Amino acid sequence: MCALRFFYGVTLGHAEIPERIVYPRSPRTLPVVLSAGEVVHFLEAVPSLKTRTALTTAYAAGLRASETVGLKVGDIDSGRGVIRVEHGKGGKDRTVMLSAQLLRILRVYWRLAKPQGWLFPGRDPNRPMSSSTGFLFGPRTHNRADEANCAQGRMERQFRPPSRPAVQVRRWPFGPWR
Repeated sequence: MCALRFFYGVTLGHAEIPERIVYPRSPRTLPVVLSAGEVVHFLEAVPSLKTRTALTTAYAAGLRASETVGLKVGDIDSGRGVIRVEHGKGGKDRTVMLSAQLLRILRVYWRLAKPQGWLFPGRDPNRPMSSSTGFLFGPRTHNRADEANCAQGRMERQFRPPSRPAVQVRRWPFGPWR
């Protein structure tokens, strides 16, 4: 299509014709969602306890990257089995499910890391881990884990399109097509 537009618009000098050439629509496809075993293998390949726990929390509860790093220790309500998310998308607060398995993982993390204010503190313990730097949720962390799993034969398919952030792809099981 671009070649036709260039031919008529530039080569032949007919500026009105390229405007009428319509681009074909790209098909809308459903995302490829990881199986439970692939999720476990992916998370096992992440070396850092804090990073692995943050990714597990994001994936298990369907949280966005900014919501995950913004969690405080007090946001985990083990009695009710929920996680309180403050200032989520659109500045809205919400509660999400807290599974028994995720609660066990968070308790082990808490015993080992002993976070005080923020559940996933940054280099400065008084500030949360930054999701904008790309360290935790960026493509490098995910690519390393993906490459390790593919090299060990645990994961057979490429599941993350290059145009999507890695955490967004891992949130897809919580989408409307579920």
